[in-house]
Amino acid sequence: MPTNSIQSIQIIQPDDWHLHIRDGEVMRDVLADTAREFARAIIMPNLKPPVITVDLAVQYRARIEANLQLLGFNSFTPLMTLYLTDNTAIEEVRKAKAAGIVGFKLYPSGATTNSDAGVSDIKNCYGVLEAMQAVGMPLLLHGEVTSAQIDIFDREAVFIDQVLEPLRKDFPELKIVFEHITTKQAVHYVRDTQTNGKNLIAATITPQHLLMNRNAIFSGGIRPHHYCLPVLKREEHRVALLEAATSGNARFFLGTDSAPHAKGAKEAACGCAGCYSAFNALGLYAEAFESVDRLDKLEGFASFFGPDFYSLPRNTKKITLVKQAQSIPAELPLGNETIVPLRAGGTIAWSLA
Repeated sequence: MPTNSIQSIQIIQPDDWHLHIRDGEVMRDVLADTAREFARAIIMPNLKPPVITVDLAVQYRARIEANLQLLGFNSFTPLMTLYLTDNTAIEEVRKAKAAGIVGFKLYPSGATTNSDAGVSDIKNCYGVLEAMQAVGMPLLLHGEVTSAQIDIFDREAVFIDQVLEPLRKDFPELKIVFEHITTKQAVHYVRDTQTNGKNLIAATITPQHLLMNRNAIFSGGIRPHHYCLPVLKREEHRVALLEAATSGNARFFLGTDSAPHAKGAKEAACGCAGCYSAFNALGLYAEAFESVDRLDKLEGFASFFGPDFYSLPRNTKKITLVKQAQSIPAELPLGNETIVPLRAGGTIAWSLA
């Protein structure tokens, strides 16, 4: 049966392997959207100040859990990460492993929101990376170079050549997640990299990069709520990402990179980068998979391949998505301000039952 004739699908409850929920009073508003759909999520550490030690991660997790309790969500699990810096101590790797931290996040300095404390030269981290390789701790990469001489649309492809390929040669056993990939070059690199049968490289893909190309930023004028980093690319790259996500290849899995910013911070002279997709993430992914008649591949991408890579058990609870149009509000609460979700004021075809 063609999947475009299907009216509902039941899948194991997914996880979000790349999520921003911020901190303070705004956290509760955005956390509820994710906990409603997902069982677990990897929490990004780019706060102000960043989460650079196990102690800070434990404190952050406690704040998340307190908000979950107030919201009435008892079955959602935050998975914590640490922010890698030029000065991260090797001992922090061993502490992180013992504390259940799932990975270290590498932000090239200046690459995206709150990345000023990021890595200036990856060779500064070689001692830490050696320790991570030894204990099986994954490295989560924001894969862009930040040199002003490199066109913003080429930063990911250049990163592969200048940083990722040398990194893998120096640390062939290091587990790497190439996060929120946006180009056919990244798809081909992750798909074709040889790892001698070991589960050592993977990539997450966002809903916005599956559904939109860079024209969406300029449709009828500037669309600041479609601006994210890495930025949307040409249609040929979107097609390559969609093919990868729906292929059944276990190296590609769900990571929304849902990134909340207040409406005023987006609609500004120098607007923030990030799309807020958490409100309707699963519906957006279902739309993308249905567009190429591959809804049958959604469960692997959303529910199986992520936990398998991170050596975590798969979830067992099932959820149902129904083909029922859902209206997306123009704005949502965000502390004392508002946030504009992806597809604001429009509809999506799929809803969580």
